[in-house]
Amino acid sequence: MNMIRVVAVVGAGAMGRGIAQISAQAGLQVLLFDTNAAVLEKARADIFAQWDKLQQKEKITPHQCAVAKTKLHIVDELQALAASDLVIEAIVENLDIKRDLFRQLDQIVRDDCILATNTSSLSVTAIAASGKLPQRVAGLHFFNPVPLMKVVEVIDGLLTDATIAPRLMNFVGELGHTPVRAKDTPGFIVNHAGRAYVTEALCLLQENVADFSQIDQIMREAAGFRLGPFELMDLTGLDVSHPVMEAIYHQYYEEPRYRPSVIAAQRVQAGILGRKTGRGFYTYPAEPVVPRLPDSAAWTGKVWLSHENRLASDALTDLFVRCDLVIDESLTPLPESICIVSPDGGDVSTCVARLGLDARRTFGIDCLTGAHGHLTLMLNPASDPALAQGLALSLGKYGQSVSLIQDSYGFVVQRMLASIVNVACDIVQQGICTPQDLDKAVVAGLAYPLGPLAWGDKLGALRILLILRNLLNSTGDPRYRPSPWLVRRAQLGLSLLHVSPSEGIPLN
Repeated sequence: MNMIRVVAVVGAGAMGRGIAQISAQAGLQVLLFDTNAAVLEKARADIFAQWDKLQQKEKITPHQCAVAKTKLHIVDELQALAASDLVIEAIVENLDIKRDLFRQLDQIVRDDCILATNTSSLSVTAIAASGKLPQRVAGLHFFNPVPLMKVVEVIDGLLTDATIAPRLMNFVGELGHTPVRAKDTPGFIVNHAGRAYVTEALCLLQENVADFSQIDQIMREAAGFRLGPFELMDLTGLDVSHPVMEAIYHQYYEEPRYRPSVIAAQRVQAGILGRKTGRGFYTYPAEPVVPRLPDSAAWTGKVWLSHENRLASDALTDLFVRCDLVIDESLTPLPESICIVSPDGGDVSTCVARLGLDARRTFGIDCLTGAHGHLTLMLNPASDPALAQGLALSLGKYGQSVSLIQDSYGFVVQRMLASIVNVACDIVQQGICTPQDLDKAVVAGLAYPLGPLAWGDKLGALRILLILRNLLNSTGDPRYRPSPWLVRRAQLGLSLLHVSPSEGIPLN
């Protein structure tokens, strides 16, 4: 296997600078090219400043800093890349421009030089197809900021030679980053797996289940995400995230699981993009404000619990005991009791109709992630708001925060997590990557508290399957149809993440 010792980076923007920096730090000779001389000089100054800062923080030694600076070479013409073992393209996301660059490189570099594209949204196969040697072209997708985001997607195009990806995997490891291998499909691993988090949140907002700040609070405090979906969209910018949503949706020929939202489209048209414009779903620089419950008297009466969902019963009983609420042990609720249901993938209205309950006094509590910490209390269209607020005060008097939301099939966390797990299962079902690489990439690239497949195993594949089937049956929306990977493994009691060698799953 030929060693990669000379790396060329074409494009001296943020991505190109980052790739050049970590490559030179790893001791490789780096040739950095850009058509704009001013951008090149700024790139050199920025990279040197980063190394000086790392030295000051004692992250690298003075010797390492000095050596790295000798490894970075600024070049002003493509011909200077002739001696490269690997060329990484990090230019504008335009298929025709990338193809033209690769055709030029075909005439300059050796035939055994690997050509890699850092594209995040275009087809590696399409970029390679018009070149002289498409078999030497692969994807090498770094994430921004490159020095801090330690995962790199290594993508096999349809025409990529089988020896290329292993060489690139070794190269990424030499840089101190973690390589994950993927087939050439829209969104690769990370952008593909991340679809459900924002699209399902937008769907919840569009259905008026809760406002965006409530959804964010629920996903942070009940599910453990670092940022809520709307905070994330504001940080990334809708001018970036919405086109990706549309691109993946259309590249998969209008697959319902990836359906974008008119809410995001309208905001892009209005220029309300997020932090970069001072206004997105939130206004900046002001911090997001979480709505507070109106003043009301705490509920002191009895609470009756439906035991239909056995997985939720114990958690809810423990919750009521902790909150000093008296449990109505009657087979059918007393007229003065508040009634609590906890459907998996269902809504309160359906429970009221099926169980013959008093709609005015019936509410739902989501127990998918337990009944500690943040609680989601779901009303129905006939609920008494004063009773809901009183119950929320009683549930929150020991420091637990409570969100009141409107009736929804699957609450918030159930819909979000089930969709995340389902999309991940389908990625593995398609053979895009291994289950381990998927979870590894998502945790590193999206900072999820758990990998989607590990999450599915923790919550239970059968329970996720139940939620999705109830969502599909209730809404009729094919976005909730369960992946075959999930269905079969749930039925057989197999892990979603851990694959036995006897299963015959190809590992790339």
